[in-house]
Amino acid sequence: MINLALLSVFIPTFFFVSITPGLCMTLSMTLGISVGVRRTLWMMWGELFGVALVATAAVLGVAAILLSMPALLLLFKWLGGLYLCYVGWQMWQSIGKLAIPAEGENRQSSRRQLCWQGFITAVSNPKGWAFHMALLPPFIDNQLPFWPQLLVLLSIILLLEFACLLLYASSGKALRLILAQPQHVRLLNRLAGSLMLAVGIWLILS
Repeated sequence: MINLALLSVFIPTFFFVSITPGLCMTLSMTLGISVGVRRTLWMMWGELFGVALVATAAVLGVAAILLSMPALLLLFKWLGGLYLCYVGWQMWQSIGKLAIPAEGENRQSSRRQLCWQGFITAVSNPKGWAFHMALLPPFIDNQLPFWPQLLVLLSIILLLEFACLLLYASSGKALRLILAQPQHVRLLNRLAGSLMLAVGIWLILS
């Protein structure tokens, strides 16, 4: 069902790619600071669905079609990047549902908003499409059934991605606990807002 020799190279390769700081990992750490690990899980579900979609499209050749339409990808990443910049600006101003509320306030972003944020970040990055199209197909053994291999490889990718997202979100949560005093709320919002702005600008310029 799967080529074990290829798999032994595949796992460390994709772990290194997942653990390396990038758009989604920075977003996970940002939300770990602002909403905590538990609520960041909703962003992760959207991000993982987006990664699965991109990886499957890359193997099936859809990514090649999309990458040949740069105007469409450019529009999509600009919209996604501007949205993240807007959210980052709100967090910097300590407003909006993703900002850490001051004592006595009760603000929460919806699960759908968090999920959508993760999905947008995963699928609107052209580098993600190009990377999966270049790296994933070589690990498919043409001598073995296609779909079982793809299912195993996707499962490993998503497991590694999820573990790394949890690690980054937990780091953000730990930073929030270190600066847990009420007088640091504005500082934390500005830190999280700056990271979110960085993700948005990164996406636009990528």
